Amino acid sequence: MKDRSAVDTIRGYFYQFDLSILNILRLINPDDSIEIECTEDIDIRTATELTATQCKYYAKTEYNHSVIKEAVMYMLSHFKEVKSGLKPKVKYAIRGHYASGQHKLDGGIDVKFLKDNFLTYTDKGEKHLHHDELSLNDTDLGEFLTLLTVDIKAEELDVQYRAVIRELETAFSCKAFSAEFYFYSNALAIIRELSIQPAPADRTITKKAFFKKLDTSGVLFNEWFIQRKGKKAYLAALRKEYFTELNISPFERFFLIETNPQMYMRDDLKELIHILSEKWSKLSKRDPVSFCPYIYIHGISDGELLALKKDLHVEEFKFIDGHDYQNADFNVHSIIRKADHDNGVRAKILNSIRNLEETLSTITKTRKVFQFHFGQSYFESTNPSVGFVKIQVELFSDIKAII
Repeated sequence: MKDRSAVDTIRGYFYQFDLSILNILRLINPDDSIEIECTEDIDIRTATELTATQCKYYAKTEYNHSVIKEAVMYMLSHFKEVKSGLKPKVKYAIRGHYASGQHKLDGGIDVKFLKDNFLTYTDKGEKHLHHDELSLNDTDLGEFLTLLTVDIKAEELDVQYRAVIRELETAFSCKAFSAEFYFYSNALAIIRELSIQPAPADRTITKKAFFKKLDTSGVLFNEWFIQRKGKKAYLAALRKEYFTELNISPFERFFLIETNPQMYMRDDLKELIHILSEKWSKLSKRDPVSFCPYIYIHGISDGELLALKKDLHVEEFKFIDGHDYQNADFNVHSIIRKADHDNGVRAKILNSIRNLEETLSTITKTRKVFQFHFGQSYFESTNPSVGFVKIQVELFSDIKAII
């Protein structure tokens, strides 16, 4: 069973990451920016102002003034440096979600309330007034309050998450699936990477730069996103989106499968080929429209590919590869010939990227390409008439689970 405190900590991280994404999506100008872990958790910079925001996520805890007291004192110390001319002017925001206790701030915060509840503390039995230590009077504190926003009724984690997805749907004019699995997953990776950079300048990104990095053309494996969704649910969602069809259309489907030398087992690959053939073939004598999948295996040696084909042949699994006799050149017209009940062709195996490209460019029917890769993508299609899906996976077994 997972340690509950660890789970709560991770949810806190997600809350901050999602709020960062939401803030940058809602920036008005392309050159406006956010800064991660600089003055505060999230600094929002526009052409006219900078707002430093601290996040608090305590979904199981009652709100008490002590929870944000340290943050308020820190912000007042920063305000003092601004007053002294040491730092530029900043607006301050504290945003938090709590299980209860929100009524404790219903009356708002005035100078007296600020001093009594946030700026007075005891250390080693001695009472301290933080504002006096900073030599700030009531007029100064009143000015500070005009710059401070405290929201302890912020949305719950999942509500905020849905708001992020809606913003992405609008920004990219896409469906919820694409917003979540393409753009949100990538956004999470961008914000996470920014948060661990040592230099403040490297933890800053403009809206324009964020969108440029965000606009990905494939499903990327992101450990944080998968931790949020759960591996089983993540794989099931990909299967539902791409590989569940009640009535299989007679498209020409290409499955590009990458192998990993450290994890490769021939039996696993053979099993996957059988699954692809069973699911994406139609060879019934009663059906005039018949087809079978094209399969390209990336990262496999010529010798192992030959051994794989020999195994399939021995097992009476009929396939073609565009080579009509030993040592023959690849013949694209041979491999694109129709698979049907009479010839029993259950799969078409492409030996190389070059064969794949030639086949795709020769076929005029609807083509769909599904590429599975571990690291970098190894094939890019520039043909707008080809439906192209790239899915990054962690393990070879993930491919089977998705398909």
